[in-house]
Amino acid sequence: MFTGIIETMGELVKVEKEQTNLHLHIRSTLAKELKIDQSLAHDGVCLTVVDIQDDIYIVTAVHETLQKSALGMWTVGRKINLERAMKLGDRLDGHLVQGHVDQVGECVGVEDQGGSWLFDFQFSAEDQNLIIEKGSLCINGTSLTVFNVTEDHCRVAIIPYTYEHTNFHQLQPGDQVNLEFDMIGKYVAKSKA
Repeated sequence: MFTGIIETMGELVKVEKEQTNLHLHIRSTLAKELKIDQSLAHDGVCLTVVDIQDDIYIVTAVHETLQKSALGMWTVGRKINLERAMKLGDRLDGHLVQGHVDQVGECVGVEDQGGSWLFDFQFSAEDQNLIIEKGSLCINGTSLTVFNVTEDHCRVAIIPYTYEHTNFHQLQPGDQVNLEFDMIGKYVAKSKA
């Protein structure tokens, strides 16, 4: 489990393809603190550390993960939002996040408001019942409060700290993002089905 509060960013330094899998080599200040078989959220996608080499660690994305997320479009040099799994008993500063992407959305607008930024996102209407006005949405691993919600669109406001310490400062209209809808909303929707 994660909280959607980004610890740091990593940089993708190498991508190796092996059959339908991608091995992602990521440089991060966290590398020396990690261990093999540890879960880490990468732009909201939970991946397992399979190797560590100095300040670079390696994770593997399988075909299913590549089909359900934006990972397959990553290129060398990309900045990646990173969060280690939460410890039982820690404060929950964001919201409960599983690291399981529900769908890929698209950034359709960025508005600089002179000290903060408004980002607009488009997504499939099939999951509109899992997002509510002033509810939580995990975008590229970042726990955010949404507003101006419609069946296929939402807006978020980004403060300077989040803008600088996540990869939101690189997002442009047309970029794809990983979306994980609120876990509690998914359980409620499932119980009504």
